[in-house]
Amino acid sequence: MNKRRSVEKKVPAKVAPLGEVLSFMRLLWRVSHGLDASSKRMLSELGVTGPQRLVLRIVGQNPNMAPGELAKVLHVHPSSLTGVLRRLEQAKLLLRERDPADGRRATLTLSPIGRQIDARRAGTVEAAVQRAMASLPRATLRSAERVLKALAVELDPTRSD
Repeated sequence: MNKRRSVEKKVPAKVAPLGEVLSFMRLLWRVSHGLDASSKRMLSELGVTGPQRLVLRIVGQNPNMAPGELAKVLHVHPSSLTGVLRRLEQAKLLLRERDPADGRRATLTLSPIGRQIDARRAGTVEAAVQRAMASLPRATLRSAERVLKALAVELDPTRSD
């Protein structure tokens, strides 16, 4: 039996059928719980949470990125990112510097230690996502992306109905 299939959680027989929407929400909940658990494990093993590592990876690929640009990439309000950036700066993983061309603008770069964490692949949420994606056909990935984008639009707190 495939290892991935053997860990699939079945709904107990005495539970009424959930239907498409609740079954999908149950799966989203499982993914969310898995991300949280992996994030806590990463904190103990790497010293950063999943969201903090995502910030390090994006800044590592985009040195001198402004915090506001990073917030747009992550689809979050800049104030939601403030705490993450502050903790990464305090841990000496991220450097905030003034843009020499515009003193009002701050830019973000990785410190040498931040670059080491950026380079790490094993034991990360990113590695798990990469393994899962590698096991699926491209058409399936595109379909999943469309579903997740549509859901993100529906859940967007700035959306006006």
